[in-house]
Amino acid sequence: MSARHWTGWMAAMAIVGGAHAQPGQVPPAGPAAAATTPAATPAATPAARPVDVATVDGIVAALYDVISGTAGQPRDWDRMRSLFAPEGRLMAVGARPERVYALRAMTVEDYIARNSKAFATMGFFEREAARSTETFGQIVHVFSTYESRHARGEAEPFQRGINSIQLYHDGKCWWIVNLLWRAEDASLRLPERYLPRR
Repeated sequence: MSARHWTGWMAAMAIVGGAHAQPGQVPPAGPAAAATTPAATPAATPAARPVDVATVDGIVAALYDVISGTAGQPRDWDRMRSLFAPEGRLMAVGARPERVYALRAMTVEDYIARNSKAFATMGFFEREAARSTETFGQIVHVFSTYESRHARGEAEPFQRGINSIQLYHDGKCWWIVNLLWRAEDASLRLPERYLPRR
């Protein structure tokens, strides 16, 4: 997508991308990188801020915070790396011209490479507007409604959608395993149950 529309996807990607599809479209995904476990590669992931990974609320807030900023504002990519398990992935679902839906899968490094250029020239702020959570032992699924804006004070978001965030707890802290998102569009509006309660 264009930088503008990929950004809204992530929503961030909220998380923005550097590819050039049309709004709501996703190019085919490439092969996934080999997976490793956090225990097998302790040096591969920067140390997290304890407050970021101590609770589900903390890690979700950190995810939104780390991708948000004004145009040209450096993002703390090591902070983002610290939130994801080494095998963690970010994935976007979007429509392609032939009326099928494609999945674009990225590693954290892919995301950083795709979005650094866009963030250099475009403000991007993403916030959580509503949430539902399911928990079983060490696994949690957060269904997080997002709103994306180009400036923090903008009245209306340019994009909304759902971030589906899978988390697990290793006995010490929370990790993001998968982040899958789908942007709202004319053919798919957010239902009332996923909107903020008034």
